[in-house]
Amino acid sequence: MQPTLRTLGASDLRLSPLGLGCWQFSKGEGIVGRFWPDIDPAIIEEIIRVCLEGGINWFDTAEVYGKGQSEQMLASALNKLGVREEDAHIATKWWPALRTAGNIPRTIQTRLDSLKGRMIDLYQIHQPFSFSSVSAEMKQMGQLVKQGKIKYVGVSNFTASKMREADRVLKDMGLRLISNQMKYSMLDRRIEDNEVLDTAKELGISIIAYSPLEQGLLSGKFHRQPELVKSMTGPRKLLPAFKAGGLQRTLPLIELLEQIAVKYNASATQVALNWTIHYHGDTVFAIPGASKVHHAQENVKTMQFRLTDDEMKAIHDVSQRVGR
Repeated sequence: MQPTLRTLGASDLRLSPLGLGCWQFSKGEGIVGRFWPDIDPAIIEEIIRVCLEGGINWFDTAEVYGKGQSEQMLASALNKLGVREEDAHIATKWWPALRTAGNIPRTIQTRLDSLKGRMIDLYQIHQPFSFSSVSAEMKQMGQLVKQGKIKYVGVSNFTASKMREADRVLKDMGLRLISNQMKYSMLDRRIEDNEVLDTAKELGISIIAYSPLEQGLLSGKFHRQPELVKSMTGPRKLLPAFKAGGLQRTLPLIELLEQIAVKYNASATQVALNWTIHYHGDTVFAIPGASKVHHAQENVKTMQFRLTDDEMKAIHDVSQRVGR
């Protein structure tokens, strides 16, 4: 069963509610890339194949993910699979730290080269901290749209006020801000309290939720097998949520997810993702990652059912309690 596609913001992009986050494809390179182990290209190709066959039609990557390695691995896999551009939309990001807006046009060709000439459907400012203003960045991004080098403009980690400013500048150019990529899960619901979500709904901007499973915590496997934390690679195992106290605090939520999952012949992971992409209507998309093929298989099954309003409310209540 193929998922129902949604429109991303004020664009003509029709995307699946879930995309694939490609941070894991960083090949272990760079400070950011070291968070994940090096994945064999054949496994990356199979992950992408499973996603496409399961109805996922877009992929989110970034310049900073392995210094372009994630972009290259994604494009190589898509090319090897013979996937047309219109069947696999690509979102990537410009890294603004220690740069000015003038770097945006100077580096766009590098991004296109890393993606092996594939179209950038959504180009995002990765975070709001740089040597230039939001206005200057948006003007440069808007020029890329007008030059046909990218299709749409998005941001990531922007506050409500910065979202408004970005959208205002783009409107003056006859364009719109399409999305804001934010950390969001049932254990991290800050965008509901800091006006980001409300502003997005008001302006018709989509939210793209990254880390929707809290680095795998919401799968429940670490609650059932705490010894798995010791075998984890990267800094995840140092996070308080993965300590004994953190696991005990969030156990009631995992138990509820598992209880609901039985009804749908699903898993806690799938219920958690289903809640994320449906609780706020069509506003929130999500980009779980996949470092193994079975992760991709599990992700796509998320889109084959829909929680009831009562189930989503029950999850809301428990997540509010244990997430604070």
